[in-house]
Amino acid sequence: MTTLLPSWNDGLAKQAILDFVAQVTAEPSPAFVPPGDRIAVFDNDGTLWCEYPMYVQAFFVFDRIRALAPQHPEWQIQAPFASVLKGDLNAALAGGEHALVELVMATHAGMTSDEFTAIVKDWLATAKHPTTQKLFTEMVYQPMLELLDYLRSHDFKTFIVSGGGIEFMRPWAERVYGIPPEQVIGSSIKTRFEQREGKPVIVRLPELLFFDDKEGKPAAIQHYIGRRPIAAFGNSDGDLQMLQWTTAGSGASLGLIVRHTDGDREFAYDTSAMGSLKQALIESEQQGWVVVGMQKDWNRIFAWQ
Repeated sequence: MTTLLPSWNDGLAKQAILDFVAQVTAEPSPAFVPPGDRIAVFDNDGTLWCEYPMYVQAFFVFDRIRALAPQHPEWQIQAPFASVLKGDLNAALAGGEHALVELVMATHAGMTSDEFTAIVKDWLATAKHPTTQKLFTEMVYQPMLELLDYLRSHDFKTFIVSGGGIEFMRPWAERVYGIPPEQVIGSSIKTRFEQREGKPVIVRLPELLFFDDKEGKPAAIQHYIGRRPIAAFGNSDGDLQMLQWTTAGSGASLGLIVRHTDGDREFAYDTSAMGSLKQALIESEQQGWVVVGMQKDWNRIFAWQ
């Protein structure tokens, strides 16, 4: 007999998932949910793959700054670019969201969507995590891959709802997670249709269209999906509103927080350079959300362990 969710240890967290799925998929259960309404939303960074010591997309941005630097000699003395070129990433991030947006615009705009997709794919083919020296696409959590497959085997539709760039995630999400591009929601910059050399293209512009974090997540869910999810999975306060929105529905729902508690097999933290887990953890007790401790609840974190 196949063991369900084999990388999950038997315990309250695993049982809560199994009980919820059984509850909403079994007829004539009073909590039965028709397949069309079985929507599950997942944060990406820190929930589906490693976000420490910083977001994978931040590594991509910094590598792009270095690659483009010969074309921009002014970056040698211009913040925050100068800090990146000196290797002082903490100083580069010290400018907060404004500095990060400036770096993103400089590296993500001015090209077509197809050109950007090719750059992302080429980078991910060789880019490695600085600590494990594994490809970033190998730094995905095996228990969460099993959870995605388990939900889909019960007619759930799985979506990514992330603060990461939508066109940074779309080129590889289907291969890595089994989530197709149209089910990826993320932050985005403005685009424009143009004719270039007689061919129609979509050009990426240096202007933010939508930041998909915190209050933006439930708004994006309503805009792009049009159905309230019945299951939401996150790992930080940036996911708080998505969890609140999901579990405020009238029927059965599941809210789950992945907590980074394993300093040996992954990293142990509640607060990092990218965000913190404080309010969502407090509210999990009030709302009955499931808190998954990596050390306690997962017998394997990465497939290669």
